[in-house]
Order: sequence, then structure tokens, then C-alpha cells
Amino acid sequence: MAYPAYAKIFANHFVESQRGFANSIVGAGQSLGPALGILFGGVLVARFGWRPFFIVLGLASLLWLPPWLRWMPRTSATGAQDMKQGPGLLEIVRHRSSWGTWIGHFCSNYFLYFLLTWLPFYLQRERNFSPDVMAKIGGATFLLAALSSPICGWLSDRWISAGATTTRVRKTFMGVGMTCNGLFLVGCAAATNRLLVALLLLAGASFGLVSSNLNAVTQTLAGPHAVGRWMGAQNFVANLAGAVAPALTGFLVGRTGHFYWPFLITSAIAWVGALQWIFVVGPVEPVVWNTQRKTIVPADPTSIGGSSVRVP
Repeated sequence: MAYPAYAKIFANHFVESQRGFANSIVGAGQSLGPALGILFGGVLVARFGWRPFFIVLGLASLLWLPPWLRWMPRTSATGAQDMKQGPGLLEIVRHRSSWGTWIGHFCSNYFLYFLLTWLPFYLQRERNFSPDVMAKIGGATFLLAALSSPICGWLSDRWISAGATTTRVRKTFMGVGMTCNGLFLVGCAAATNRLLVALLLLAGASFGLVSSNLNAVTQTLAGPHAVGRWMGAQNFVANLAGAVAPALTGFLVGRTGHFYWPFLITSAIAWVGALQWIFVVGPVEPVVWNTQRKTIVPADPTSIGGSSVRVP
């Protein structure tokens, strides 16, 4: 529910040269949660138990509601109007760029879910780090992702403001970010412990390029009238990675006894994602939907004074 709502709000209230930074704040929060969870979650659960920790965490997650209700942007109700003007899901599905964003998002989420579910186990069981050192390495990986996201979002917006096309900026950040994600994880498969830490930190930092620009692409392509439906479908496809990545990794580790193949597969999927964003997604500019074409008012050459008629 959250990400289609984010996308709708940003598409309506932020111009193109502001969306990178706006989305990067959401991306930073997405990475900051796991960073603090890995760093402090285990210690707090060990001291207070999981039930009090769950209660405090659940209540703390509601703290944003009072300021949001106080300062959220006020707009007129346009839901019914959007339903009439916006395209249906079948029209979105027929657009090539929708599949590019959905599969590309799946690939970036595969990387994220792989680290979320298996990195602590990997660092302790295969690399023999202590729980304390594991918490610091895992937390630092996600902390760097949280810190790099706003920086990358700001840089992408500045580049657009300087005159670069949205297509060039967004695709560059997505392509470079996902290529680096895969490259650094490949190195992790055979790296020494010291090099492993450096590669994990670089992988976390490069994820900021992705999280700051990914949803901005969808918001531009879909436009305000279609972004909720497009992002809802994209969120569904992308989060299938939350089922596939943990299960496939567990299966491979159980069969082989090590993480060599899971790292290689995650890297390969990241590179597939880079190809999706660069080559399958078309120009990053608003799609003209069929419902919009029907409301174009062309000039009637047979009329006097250039009056016009509405296309049926």
C-alpha cells in the first residue's frame, strides 16, 4: 500500500528535478531500518525479549502519523477523475516500459532481500565473524546505502536541472548502480575477509544510486493518472523477490554447503536488472495513454475561425 501511495504523492507534488531527492529519502529509510535493526535489534532482543521489542518497534513506527496529518499536502479529491482519465491495468501491461520497470525492480529487490535474509548467517557461519562483528559489518552495509541514497538523489536532480535529459540521468544512475551491485557481490564470493568487508560496504553504497532513482522513473513514465496502478503492479512483481531470494539461497546453501552460487546468482540477477533499465525501459518521459489521446482537441480546418471539436 505504501509505495503506490508514495508514487502518487510524488508524481502530483514534485517536478522532475525534485523527484530524485524526494524518492531518495524513502530509499534511505528503507535501508536505515535494517541498518539499525542489525546493529541494535539483537542486543535489545537479548536484553528485553522479543515481545517488548516488537511492541516498541510497532508503536515507534506510528510516530510519523501526527506530523503527517498536520503538514501533509492538501489536494482536492481526484480519485474518481483519475479512474476515468487514467489507463486501465491492461493498457499499462501492453506498454514495454512497464515490464522493464517491473523486472528491473524485481532484480534490485532480489539483491536487497538476499542481504536482508542471509547476510548475518553468512558472516557468522561461513566467515566465522563473531555476532558483534557481524552486527557492525551488516549494519554498516545498510547504513552506507542509507547515506548514499540522498546524495545520489540530490546529484541526479542537479544533473537534470543543469540541462541533462531525464532519460540520460535516470538510466545512468540505475545502470551504474545495479552493475556495481553485481560486480561487488561477485567479488565477495572469493574475497578474503578483509576484502569482503570493503566489497560489502561498496555494494551498500552503490545501492543508493538505485534506491534514489528507481521509483522516479515509474512516476515520470506513468504520470499522475496512472502511477498508482503502475506502481501497485510493479510492487507486486518486485516483492516476489522476497519469496524467491531467501528460498533459492537456502536451497543452494543446503545442497552445496557454501554461498558461492548464491552470490553469483544474485550478481547475475543484478546485471539482468541493469539491462532492463537501460534497454527495455524506453525514454523516461510521460506516456501518452489512449484515454488522453481521446481528449485531444484538434483544429477543424472546415470550421470558421479555427474552432475545434472533441474526438469521440
